[in-house]
Amino acid sequence: MRTERDVNPASSALASRFVAVRALSADLVAPLSDADATIQSMDDASPAKWHLAHTTWFFETFVLRDHVPGYRLFDERWPFLFNSYYEAEGARHARPRRGMLSRPSLDEILRYRAAVDAALLAALPDLSDVARTLVDLGCHHEEQHQELLLTDILHHFSVNPLESAIWPGDPKVPVALPGPIAWLEGRTGTVEIGAYAQSSQSFAFDCEGPRHTQLLHPHALADRTVTNGEWAAFIADGGYRDPRHWLSDGWAWAQAEGVVAPLYWEQRDGVWTRFGLDGRRPIDSAAPVTHVSFFEADAYASWAGARLPTEFEWEAAASGHDPLSGNQLDAAGAVEPRPSAGGPAFFGDVWEWTGSAFRPYPGFRAAEGAVGEYNGKFMSGQFVLRGGSCATPRGHVRASYRNFFYPHQRWQFTGVRLAKDL
Repeated sequence: MRTERDVNPASSALASRFVAVRALSADLVAPLSDADATIQSMDDASPAKWHLAHTTWFFETFVLRDHVPGYRLFDERWPFLFNSYYEAEGARHARPRRGMLSRPSLDEILRYRAAVDAALLAALPDLSDVARTLVDLGCHHEEQHQELLLTDILHHFSVNPLESAIWPGDPKVPVALPGPIAWLEGRTGTVEIGAYAQSSQSFAFDCEGPRHTQLLHPHALADRTVTNGEWAAFIADGGYRDPRHWLSDGWAWAQAEGVVAPLYWEQRDGVWTRFGLDGRRPIDSAAPVTHVSFFEADAYASWAGARLPTEFEWEAAASGHDPLSGNQLDAAGAVEPRPSAGGPAFFGDVWEWTGSAFRPYPGFRAAEGAVGEYNGKFMSGQFVLRGGSCATPRGHVRASYRNFFYPHQRWQFTGVRLAKDL
């Protein structure tokens, strides 16, 4: 017999979203062999099948185990393998050794996903509001991992000398180089920053709030991000050889790591090329530069006679733009930044480094329980990025969204928008 909860529109909408999110993850790994899905090319990256299993563990643990009476774990040994960093959930497999997990196989993990999906969808009509909130959180969590999945696959394939393409790329259409950067005068005075309190119609991660005021001084932001062609000029002018433009830590990092160009760039026969999910190709001079660290971004800004925006300047400017716009992830396939279609754009293509440290907003409090470890514990030593990228699932970001990475990291689709004081 169908109950009132069975036909609850909210339950139906959440079920549809859950199914769509889970299907996209499966589509993203469809081209991979078991070996492709097992390798781990560096400590910062995780195997593709680990991402598939970890996102499933999240739903199984925080929804099915904790909110569905009588639910039995798919495999009682697997929480140790697929917990990421939740101390409240106990011991776990060491992150740098995730690539050693040849078992379970990719097929077994796909069966795990199918079993958890079926159990959650069956339970969804009778879940409490708290549990449904966790399902919603789990969907947003999986979208984060979809981007990580793509960027980790890219890094895994980049270290293979064959430099194989995972997906065919779109035919290249010549695009005129953009003109000089135009400067957009930013808002000044007191502005409201951060997400509003969550409601049934909206979602925000805990680190996006509380909403509060910030004081902005006269400034301007570039109307677009820095292009590959502009970055090539920085290289040609000795930007990676001149310590005057670099922070001390950044210069030490660049020297120690031998950094002379963005990640995945190589000069072949006098031409700069880049490796992407569609293989190695010449760089598109009109497209946004990507795979640069905070250290590189800050050095470029200094070289250009500008600076990086604060996250508050960025949010105040972006709040008037549509977060569903721009070049973002809609389906499985090769992704890369694209030349500007014209007009100021703040969402998609590349995550934009800001000069702001990832720290809590005034009044921030971590949630109770294991999910309280989601963001707050990482508010040390990292910098905020804004705007989403070509690998961010469309609909995942908003003006208040705060991404964060350590200043040396650059395997994500990270780029640069300049700012200046007025």
